[in-house]
Amino acid sequence: MTDIAALIRALRPRQWIKNLVILVPLVFDVKLLQMQYLVPSLLAFGVFCALASSVYLINDLFDAEADRLHPTKKNRPIAAGLITPRSAVITAVMLPLLALPAAYAIKPLLGLLAAVYWVQNLLYSYRLKNIVILDVMVVATGFLLRLGAGVTLVNVERFSPWMFICVGLGALLVGFGKRRHELTLMQAQASTHRSVLQEYTLPFLDLAINMAAAAILIAYSLYTFSAPNMPANHLMMLTIAPVWYGTLRYLYLLHVAGKGGAPEDLLLEDRPLLATVFVWALAAVLVLYLA
Repeated sequence: MTDIAALIRALRPRQWIKNLVILVPLVFDVKLLQMQYLVPSLLAFGVFCALASSVYLINDLFDAEADRLHPTKKNRPIAAGLITPRSAVITAVMLPLLALPAAYAIKPLLGLLAAVYWVQNLLYSYRLKNIVILDVMVVATGFLLRLGAGVTLVNVERFSPWMFICVGLGALLVGFGKRRHELTLMQAQASTHRSVLQEYTLPFLDLAINMAAAAILIAYSLYTFSAPNMPANHLMMLTIAPVWYGTLRYLYLLHVAGKGGAPEDLLLEDRPLLATVFVWALAAVLVLYLA
């Protein structure tokens, strides 16, 4: 693998799918077809992809030694020695130097949220990822900041605060699920890979996962018929079924199939889960835009 190819892989482009959260306000406020909102939202998506990649590089630099002990993370370009720390540092610095001014140029408030997102993730890589419970909550906050960034670019009329609750709970579900997978995968060596894992137990993580799963199902169900400006015919309630199935499918993959380490891989590689997300998104768009 060439240095350029390895560097691109170190940017983790597969994980950019997480930044699609930025587009949620655009879609759910029924502004997807309005170019004055679509273009800035897409540019903001690019900004957060660049910032996220910068954080991934910094995180991999911090975790290189621990990653070499992990059965899959040992193949990451920095841990595997495919790119030099110097190249990683230069790229990690250049990305925010380009992305943050671009975010500010799009909209000052977007620039502020982007800066908060980047600094928060630096703190996560340096310290916060080692504090039990808070480590997952910080990751969830990153998703809320992405969502907030999307809101700043849309003159919201129909977007509900319920979506902040749903996105936050979904991030907590996936975050605790990832910790559970790491704990079961590494077993006795878990704390050598991620020190915070010694503070977790499977019963506690299962409790946290069940709480988050139940809460997101209740919150989304309430959103479909109680949020302001929803279609008066309550057709949005039809989207509850895919959310329930998708949540249960994720729990099945986590508890029965033993997966969950990389949520983006889980989504892209598990066809039933990917199909469920597609059906939910299509149903939501049809209800919001045609009802």
